[in-house]
Amino acid sequence: MEKDRNATFTKFGGPGTLIADYEHWCVLARPKQVTLGALVLLSDSPHERFSDLPLGAFTELSQVTADLEAAIGRFVSPEKMNYLMLMMVDPHVHFHVLPRYSDERRFADTAFPDTGWPGPPDLSSGVSDADVVEAVRSEIASLWPVRA
Repeated sequence: MEKDRNATFTKFGGPGTLIADYEHWCVLARPKQVTLGALVLLSDSPHERFSDLPLGAFTELSQVTADLEAAIGRFVSPEKMNYLMLMMVDPHVHFHVLPRYSDERRFADTAFPDTGWPGPPDLSSGVSDADVVEAVRSEIASLWPVRA
């Protein structure tokens, strides 16, 4: 059965950018790769307030972030992970997940500097080429931990 998805899912390119799907959350490749491996961790609920999510979403978040960090760790080897919960333009509960690093990363013949390092991420920078974003999505999906 197909899940009902909120408008934020579509805004961030779903279902084409979908990497992993859980009961309460999904993980998408961010269409603008601010840093290599930038993701959107999105609640599947219609809620716009973090505190309104069901208890199960909070419990599941532990597994989702563990899986996310394992896959990104293998792909990017970041020095830090930033989870930004902004929800100013896209109202549904979601995080922008940005791997952070001091030395430029390269993937798919493309350079991915972290132009904000070591300060806040520079959300105005990044790679938006659809073919590169799809290659990033595919690579991260292939590294995603398999759940029994």
